[in-house]
Amino acid sequence: MSQKLKLKISEKMYEEALKIIPGAIAGIRRPYNFVPGQYPIYFDHAKGGRVTDVDGNEYIDMLCAYGPIIIGHREEEIDNAVIEQIRNKGFCFSLTQPVQNTLAQKLIELIPSAEMAVFVKTGSDATSVAIRVARANTERTKVIRCGYHGWHDWCVEVKGGIPKKLWEDVYEFHYNHLEELEDLMKQHGDQTAAIIITPVGHPLADKVQMPAPGFLEGVRALADKYGTVLIFDEIRSGFRYDMGGAQKVFGVTPDLSVFGKAMANGYPIGAVVGKEKFMKVLADKVFLSSTFFPNSLEQVAALKTIEILERDNILEKIREKGELFGKRLREIVKKVPYDVEVSGIPLMPFITFNRDADNLYKKLRPGFYTELIRRGVFLQPFHHGYVAYRHTNEDIMYAADMVEESFGELKKYI
Repeated sequence: MSQKLKLKISEKMYEEALKIIPGAIAGIRRPYNFVPGQYPIYFDHAKGGRVTDVDGNEYIDMLCAYGPIIIGHREEEIDNAVIEQIRNKGFCFSLTQPVQNTLAQKLIELIPSAEMAVFVKTGSDATSVAIRVARANTERTKVIRCGYHGWHDWCVEVKGGIPKKLWEDVYEFHYNHLEELEDLMKQHGDQTAAIIITPVGHPLADKVQMPAPGFLEGVRALADKYGTVLIFDEIRSGFRYDMGGAQKVFGVTPDLSVFGKAMANGYPIGAVVGKEKFMKVLADKVFLSSTFFPNSLEQVAALKTIEILERDNILEKIREKGELFGKRLREIVKKVPYDVEVSGIPLMPFITFNRDADNLYKKLRPGFYTELIRRGVFLQPFHHGYVAYRHTNEDIMYAADMVEESFGELKKYI
């Protein structure tokens, strides 16, 4: 029988934060995105594939900071490279340090769509720069999107504080539904600056999807037909599916791409890469500047992360761990008497409860994730997880065993 976690310190900190920070915590990390009252709210420290909350509870971290932790927490080789930069050179200057050129050249070497590159801090920065580049190139306004692309005005799902005119030219289609994109392009194609899509489908709170045969190729063909810039949002898939991104795996090359998350193993960096004929507007026609975009620490971390990923064949080893986890999950789910689905195997595992007429899933989902967190496995009910290199095979098998145990406890929730 599982016991409710002791979360007294976490909950006290949360109550204090509510008085001084709106919502206490930013967005996706707020308690309602987990199981309120059952999950920790504050972490204290982490190492490798494990994380410990402020109450001392330890978890196998399979959310990986929502994706950036590709190798593991507190990787000494990466952190030491950053510390050396701080101590010996510094990182925030009025001019740019040479490491920027080295990192840009490395991305160009690895990523099929990359002939030029620029660096920003976040994924939202990167997608917004890419949209600006597309609009400047085409001198069109409309954007057709598929997937989550960040929190900026043009794409955020929650519209509070955003005038309609800032997003009324943005249209949405669903992943693997090429006919929806075809219809939108028939209506708006000659006015559409960009099609932006996540090459791996990860809709909000829904199962992870791989491209159906011909889907990405069809998106590419429609962009070409209407003279529209095709952007791949590889913030999650980049440096995880392949060193060249999912575009290299699927063999479809966009005009522009955005990368982030796993690129620097937790250090804040985003990149916009693309073909020279599109990127060159950033030299004069499109303004891009920030006090902190050129800071070198994240660039140093990215170079060292990429070096380790290549040198130690990390992505293949992560894939093997993910396959091990996925094989076991599929075996477990076959025996479960509920409408449950496993997706995103091997790299972005997600256990979802399908909607049913009686809304039973609304009890099953929080019940399952309550049982799982009590057993020391940190996953999120509304977001797919990740596999990191520092997850041991023992971690993986323990997590799978705890998934099985948690399913076994669901009767008491209904």
